[in-house]
Amino acid sequence: MRTVEIMDTTLRDGEQTSGVSFSTSEKLTLAKLLLEELGVDRIEIASARVSKGELHAVQGITEWAQNNQLLHRVEVLTFLDEGKSLEWMQTAGAKVQNLLTKGSLNHLTHQLKQKPSDHFKKIEESVYAAQSQYVNSNLYLEDWSNGMRNSKDYVFDYLDCVQTLPIKRILLPDTLGVLTFDEAYDFVQTIVQRYPKLHFDFHGHNDYDLGVANATQAVKAGIHGLHLTLNGMGERAGNVPLASMVAVINDFIPDATVNIDEKALYRVSKLVETFTGFRIPANKPIVGENVFTQTAGVHADGDRKKNLYFNDLLPERFGRKRSYALGKTSGKANIEKNLQELGLQLNDADIKKVTQRIIELGDKKERVTGDDLPYIISDVLGSEDYEKKVQINSYVLTHAKGMNPSTTVSLNIKGKDFEAIASGDGQYDAFINAIRLIFNKQAKDIPDLTDYAVRIPPGSDSDALCETTITWKTKEKEFKTRGLDSDQTVSAIKATEKMLNIIVQ
Repeated sequence: MRTVEIMDTTLRDGEQTSGVSFSTSEKLTLAKLLLEELGVDRIEIASARVSKGELHAVQGITEWAQNNQLLHRVEVLTFLDEGKSLEWMQTAGAKVQNLLTKGSLNHLTHQLKQKPSDHFKKIEESVYAAQSQYVNSNLYLEDWSNGMRNSKDYVFDYLDCVQTLPIKRILLPDTLGVLTFDEAYDFVQTIVQRYPKLHFDFHGHNDYDLGVANATQAVKAGIHGLHLTLNGMGERAGNVPLASMVAVINDFIPDATVNIDEKALYRVSKLVETFTGFRIPANKPIVGENVFTQTAGVHADGDRKKNLYFNDLLPERFGRKRSYALGKTSGKANIEKNLQELGLQLNDADIKKVTQRIIELGDKKERVTGDDLPYIISDVLGSEDYEKKVQINSYVLTHAKGMNPSTTVSLNIKGKDFEAIASGDGQYDAFINAIRLIFNKQAKDIPDLTDYAVRIPPGSDSDALCETTITWKTKEKEFKTRGLDSDQTVSAIKATEKMLNIIVQ
């Protein structure tokens, strides 16, 4: 079985996602996680000569990598610029350059306006200059995919010329994301068979949503390495997503393996989401919120009966859990699965009533979670066991220029009233600080707030209802609560009141 090298380029190519920029500390944190926790073979962390901030970030990573014997796995994109990139590399402490060159005659002719022989000579000079400074070289063939389509002889002349140079790897990018999976297979196989002594990487883009398919075909055709990014980040439609590609190789390519720890994929992906604000789509494979969620009642029923709707993508592989959504397509099985999670039992007649109410809410486009079930049960069945145990009686929010916002809160917990005053960075922060003061006196911890999202209907006016969804995390679990109001802070307070009832229940 052959091991396919994985080079993660989230910190370089992924940072070309529109509106995304990592701080120095974020880059160092991710570099450590990628190499030590995820187990990627190499990381590409920056482009040379971009900015002083980029230089500082690279210096932090290379210093850490040097101290941990990982410097040979850290790479930087460089350019044919009369040695300026190499000078930058020396200052940054990096020892592997990924030299950007032209992989198509079209790019060479119209962008650099050079003859092939002149270009090859500059490449040779740069590689030997790097060697003299103890820097290893890999070569990017920019626009290689179009080069193979339209100027194959140029690509062969290029590779014939550089194959005797002191280089480690040849990097084959589908720069514009234009390949079909048939072409990806044919082009890679042609190259690998023609130059059996060279190491080749495939670098895919996802403009036609064929990134994973193309990378899969490249592996089947014999490619030695892949360039991937966390969450598929990258320019335009992004790069080939790391999580999806790892799962595909592990499950569908029997003669290949990777060094990636699948259980770490979700944690690191969520951290990247936090750092960048670049949200993971709910339906994204492997790391999306919905991928291990069954919605249709018939699927939940099938899972009860010999796991009929399971596939090889078991959530436990990725440190996750299967869940069963509640909505208008829910059936009895979905309700029972969620009741089990809450440790609740209802008879068939009551389950039928609860199911009908959930369907009604779904028809109104209201979202329902398992944590909403106690309230629905209380509403439908009139059960005192599920009445509110925490009631926010009143609150005063103040915010004046030049002063920290403050809040006075009055709570009723199981029939007893409590008050607290606190300040914070914002009105809601002050509110939650006051709540913590009250609950600390009750020797009860408030869950950590891990996400706060506000949504209004597209095209609505300023007086529209807004929905605030807050994600909470305890030692035992992560859950969400939602509030709805025309005032954003009030909708967050309503979501918080639901959270308080959940932890008290």
